[in-house]
Amino acid sequence: MKQGFYAKCIKRKLDIVLSAGALFFLSPVMIVTAVMVRRNLGSPVLFTQLRPGKGEKIFKMYKFRTMTDARDADGNLLPDEARLTEFGKFLRSSSLDELPELFNILKGDMSIVGPRPQLVRDMVFMTREQRRRHKVPQGLTGLAQVNGRNNISWEDKLSFDQKYVKHITFPGDLWIVLRTVGNVLHKEDINMDGMATAEDFGDYLLRTGQVDQKTYDKKQRIARRICERNS
Repeated sequence: MKQGFYAKCIKRKLDIVLSAGALFFLSPVMIVTAVMVRRNLGSPVLFTQLRPGKGEKIFKMYKFRTMTDARDADGNLLPDEARLTEFGKFLRSSSLDELPELFNILKGDMSIVGPRPQLVRDMVFMTREQRRRHKVPQGLTGLAQVNGRNNISWEDKLSFDQKYVKHITFPGDLWIVLRTVGNVLHKEDINMDGMATAEDFGDYLLRTGQVDQKTYDKKQRIARRICERNS
């Protein structure tokens, strides 16, 4: 993969300037959101999760929490749809839950534009070609997000990621940012049709018969070991 001048020399500098500026101007919104999260969902206010970044380096991604910690009689967390409150749905539909990722961008874990950081348990099911999406910093928004976000197939999503990685330009990034703003304002493609949250890649492959149960279990064990090493 050959990167141009913009990707090698300018993109990171823009990320620093724009994320710092956004944190400054959006700090009142983030403070109010944090207070509302604490009041409606409890603490901690932030939800952190391990994600693979550039070079598949594992980092902690920050988001405002959108779910409760409701559990069953045996102490197990209830399904996502049972823990996702109306307030949590509002945070997701407005993308306010994503604002803490600006700290990830400022730190260098992420970029403003790039393939969205997926779960470790998604990464282990990707092919070698699909994992090339990790050749660049993962993004707050990306080409897949402005072409359907969670309402496109995993194959299309990963295909858009590979397309982006092969051709990173300033006009392309600007177009993605502008399209993202429009999608957020119209609250488009937040969740997969019929699902409270997006389906994991491994679950999708198992459901569609592209992997068998033995392979699925093996990959999940690999993902758990990666997370344990980086927790």
